[in-house]
Amino acid sequence: MKTNAAMIGGGLIGRAWAMVFARAGWQVRLFDSAPAQRIAAHDYMAASLAEQRAYGLVDDAARALARIAVVERLEDAVADATWIQENLPEVLVVKREVFVALDRLALPSAIIASSTSALPASRFTEALPGRARCLVAHPVNPPHLVPVVELCGAPWTAPEIIARARDVMTAVGQTPVTIHDERDGFVLNRLQGALLSEAMRLVGEGVVSPEDLDRTVRDGLGLRWSFMGPFATIALNAPGGVDDYCARYGEFFRRLAADPAPPSVWEGANAAKVAAALGDPPDATERDARMRWRDRRLLALRRHKASEADWASEADWASEPD
Repeated sequence: MKTNAAMIGGGLIGRAWAMVFARAGWQVRLFDSAPAQRIAAHDYMAASLAEQRAYGLVDDAARALARIAVVERLEDAVADATWIQENLPEVLVVKREVFVALDRLALPSAIIASSTSALPASRFTEALPGRARCLVAHPVNPPHLVPVVELCGAPWTAPEIIARARDVMTAVGQTPVTIHDERDGFVLNRLQGALLSEAMRLVGEGVVSPEDLDRTVRDGLGLRWSFMGPFATIALNAPGGVDDYCARYGEFFRRLAADPAPPSVWEGANAAKVAAALGDPPDATERDARMRWRDRRLLALRRHKASEADWASEADWASEPD
């Protein structure tokens, strides 16, 4: 199989995807219509790949960067590409327009994927002659550091395209999950939304400060979920596994499910109260600094998880040292 990829859109997600594929040895062409964005993308990727090299996420940063060509024309980006990843704004008309062009320009055998986090593929691929090879490949930001990718086709996406997409994502070092039915927010954002809605309610009602809520997730739930996930976690929280957990704690969760956080937690007085409790938002300089700090922490976590993989995988739990 040819290993040529095209990234459409040179923002943070497009740049990250380009690095994912280039790290894995693919030739990548990254297209953006804005000259300033093309320059910024190249500079960002050069700095990021060098930092990833320091953490062991890429063997040769210079060679990986050399595999990425930043181009000025959409036609040049998709020529010979077997994987095309669209990373444009979350606007339906934009998605529809670019997918019409991509379907017309791409090789017949190319997979065309969107990084959309909320729009199902059926909303912007229905009228395309090549709609069977289109799907959503929704990453987590930043995808070059957080590996999970949600693969979700439209009702007309061919099963073999989903299978090929899983193979490609695995080959480039990502962790694919298959979503079998289109839902708003797919799976990751539905889970995140449930937690965030309850967080908005608890902080808005004064039950807990935003700082302590973040500590609850960061130093509590997040520690376990970073290597186990919620089902594996609750299976160990009751002697009889998940059935026993449901029997022991199901009544509480039933009460909670019967009283979900209402949509109003995201608007009006509640949203204003949460925003006030969080304080002034960071300016551009502070935001960039925080993002760099986040990326370094994610790099350190990726390095730690990679170093533990030989003996601390879930499948090898019985052989772990005491």
